[in-house]
Amino acid sequence: MDNLKTQGISMPKLGLGTFRMQGDACRAAVESALSIGYRHIDTAEMYANEEAIGAALAAASVPRGELHVTTKVWHENLAPDAIRRAFDASLKKLRLDHVDLYLVHWPSKSANWGAVFETLMKLKEEGRTRAIGVANFTTALLKIAVEDVKAPIACNQIEYHAMLDQSKVLAYLNAKSIPLVAYCPLAQGRVASDPVLAEIGAKHNASAAQVALKWLLDQDGVAAIPKASRRESQQANLDALKITLDDADRKKIAALSKDKRCVNPGFAPAWD
Repeated sequence: MDNLKTQGISMPKLGLGTFRMQGDACRAAVESALSIGYRHIDTAEMYANEEAIGAALAAASVPRGELHVTTKVWHENLAPDAIRRAFDASLKKLRLDHVDLYLVHWPSKSANWGAVFETLMKLKEEGRTRAIGVANFTTALLKIAVEDVKAPIACNQIEYHAMLDQSKVLAYLNAKSIPLVAYCPLAQGRVASDPVLAEIGAKHNASAAQVALKWLLDQDGVAAIPKASRRESQQANLDALKITLDDADRKKIAALSKDKRCVNPGFAPAWD
């Protein structure tokens, strides 16, 4: 599987998202994914499933060095002491001595970004996270992190799929050689019923969802973390890597309406 190199880590381009997975079902899903070849697992303190994921990682016979584990600090915990408490709790639940990537999950209007990233950088210096990054950051916020604070941002994790235009953020990230990690890469299932994607899929003996996923993964500097609890779905997402889209396919996908946002930024600053 292709990996993205960023800030000293190597992140598999296809990972497993675990939002809304809980308890034994979450553990089983992660164990299944690891058994068929996934090595990138994404979680967050807010998902309340780090313990289940920790149990799955402990039960798996995958060497730690082959795994990429991302977790995130919630926007309510962005004061330095709160970040450390949240991080310690996440690490304990995951049964790990370090994570590969630790992200600010959502922006907060009250955050002191200098203090936030200084705390994250200290965790990195201590070897407790191999890299740090952000999620749901606009270009304006990225500029604060990257240009003002000069934090070593390893990625920005945002909603991105064939039905949502993220060209502005993507252009900034590309210019700074920062990967985009796409969550909701299948638009919460909406891509599955899109006739254009289905037509392209038929041409390649693949599903509309597989086409949408491969379209993302074909892009330089883009990773994707589709949520899939069933082994069949996990395998189908892996199999999407085998599709070869051509220019005609990409042209049709580019022409799709790009205004379907699945996740409301809510309390985050205005998007731009």
